[in-house]
Amino acid sequence: MIVFLERQNITQKVGNNRLKRDKIYVQTGGIIMKWIEGIGEAMIYIEENITEEITIKNIAEKTFMSPFYFQKGFAMLCGFTVGEYIRQRRLTLAGSDLVSTDEKIIDIALKYGYASPDSFTKAFTRFHGVTPTAVRKDGAMIKSFAPLKIKFLLEGGYIMDYKIVEKDSFTVMGVSKIFKYENAFAEIPPFWTEHYEAGKGKFVCGMYGISIDESMGSDEFEYLIADDYNPSMEIPNGFVTKIIPKHTWAVFACKGAMPKSLQDMNRKIFSEWLPNCKDYEIAAGYNIEMYTDIADYPKGNQDENYYSEIWIPVKKK
Repeated sequence: MIVFLERQNITQKVGNNRLKRDKIYVQTGGIIMKWIEGIGEAMIYIEENITEEITIKNIAEKTFMSPFYFQKGFAMLCGFTVGEYIRQRRLTLAGSDLVSTDEKIIDIALKYGYASPDSFTKAFTRFHGVTPTAVRKDGAMIKSFAPLKIKFLLEGGYIMDYKIVEKDSFTVMGVSKIFKYENAFAEIPPFWTEHYEAGKGKFVCGMYGISIDESMGSDEFEYLIADDYNPSMEIPNGFVTKIIPKHTWAVFACKGAMPKSLQDMNRKIFSEWLPNCKDYEIAAGYNIEMYTDIADYPKGNQDENYYSEIWIPVKKK
């Protein structure tokens, strides 16, 4: 079975609608109706509370997942973060209110969570390409970002290589930074670039990319570029050590050029393996990407045979 989230991007002008339909495919299996219903409930919850304060914790409760993995999975499957989805829905509805009501612009701004006309105008213009005033006075064209909906089709399966591994606690050394979930996918790649440009690669090559949200309920998480820690080595200034607790790990093999191979596997984990797994569930707020040495491949991490892994801590259901 295949489930897909569908949304409609509409560029509209009063009396003249143009429609573009996007389908975001989510592979799944027939045994996960509760999980699917949870995603649907989360979308309904967002729509029903779109003018209220919405927390990731409250949304994730509808999906039977921790906020940590809900946010990661949502972004992997949909291509945008939960925060971006909510913001674009609000700006869509704000545009509709401008067109169809006589509400003051300041009242519409406050209704959708903007504290000032300036902040609303900037966000509105970035999304719609025109100012609120232009819409109200000149009937300028606006955009619409429709809510996600779940639909079903049947489709064949595919093979994933993974193993379940018991691993004792181990210590890593690296550089650490706190990221907001909403901005992480855009900000983490530059963090890696800065690491190497600053010459820190001579101390930590970057065997691991580690995401840590121990509470699994925060709107931010710690991210480390790290290697296995050598106790005989002095810890350089600006570097930290971190103990990764003992866990049972689901280890997924990725083969192919980066970042596509890793991104494709992440999507499969969240859309196929996790929902269908009868025996295991997420155990803790850790997510580890393990990279092999690019020097071992003719084309480095762009080689068709480049090998990496994704580690997720699991426990028996």
